[in-house]
Amino acid sequence: MKYFIGTDHAGFEVKPFVIEYLEKRGIEVEDLGTYSKESVDYPDYAHKVAEAVLANPGSMGILICGSGIGMSLAANKHKGIRAALCHDYYTAEMARRHNDANILCFGARIVGLGVIESILEAWLTHDFEGGRHLRRVEKIDI
Repeated sequence: MKYFIGTDHAGFEVKPFVIEYLEKRGIEVEDLGTYSKESVDYPDYAHKVAEAVLANPGSMGILICGSGIGMSLAANKHKGIRAALCHDYYTAEMARRHNDANILCFGARIVGLGVIESILEAWLTHDFEGGRHLRRVEKIDI
């Protein structure tokens, strides 16, 4: 499994924590930026990660900005991307189990490191259930 990660300046400081968390679990991570706290435009990184996920079947993405909202909005403009804004374990679990989300989004100014860890745990632990949820997910890409 390969993950692509992107942040804007607001998410830059928590990115190393997320990368380390994933790499300790044997997950390959490719950092698509940003690489400093200098102000940048979040859509640029959302598009980079969405395009990388689409170009690499089976991969996943993580996007981090201040609130997570802008990143999720921009990433979801790409057909085939299901970017889920998650605030806790439960929302991350449901994003995977029921929505087959392929990009995790969260806000560095909203959740602390402990909550980020629980979000990542839920994201990595749960898989898409399929069944009745597949029919619904198929209706997303119109």
